[in-house]
Amino acid sequence: MEHVSIFGRPSCGFCVRAQRLCELKELPFRFIDMMAEGITKADLEKTIGKPVLTVPQIFVGDQHVGGYTEFAAFLRQAAATAD
Repeated sequence: MEHVSIFGRPSCGFCVRAQRLCELKELPFRFIDMMAEGITKADLEKTIGKPVLTVPQIFVGDQHVGGYTEFAAFLRQAAATAD
């Protein structure tokens, strides 16, 4: 699987869960602390092309997957098609 990028905040429970899921699945990932990097939700909106209301916002390669729930579903679907 391509590299996973997780945009979020360290204090966000779903951001932490997304990181743990990557570790559990042994996926290469990078956590981008939006506050430390000076990235706003408006900045992500420009990249994604739609409003960003929550974090995390997760990309697999260049593909925007969504938040934690969408990412978990994406991984389940990828595993199902790999079988």
